[in-house]
Amino acid sequence: MNKKRPELTAPTAVEDDALTAAALDDPDNLPLDDAQLAALRPARGRPRLAQPKVALTMRVDADVLEALKRSGPGWQTRVNSLLRNALALSAHH
Repeated sequence: MNKKRPELTAPTAVEDDALTAAALDDPDNLPLDDAQLAALRPARGRPRLAQPKVALTMRVDADVLEALKRSGPGWQTRVNSLLRNALALSAHH
């Protein structure tokens, strides 16, 4: 669904002054000093993982895939756990 964005209108100088004054009077919203502003980093998505996931393509029996999908949301994560557990079991033998 592609909704048209509403037009944005910049505040007038009087409105901008009123907004700035209100913000400066708010003790819970004090302005940042230069050191705090310099320390800010842009927030972009999730933090990088130490061991990121890797996409793969593999073939499995259709009934196995359907059973996994029927288990509900998060089935891919559960498959990862099943594989990890199988590797742990095979390491003990």
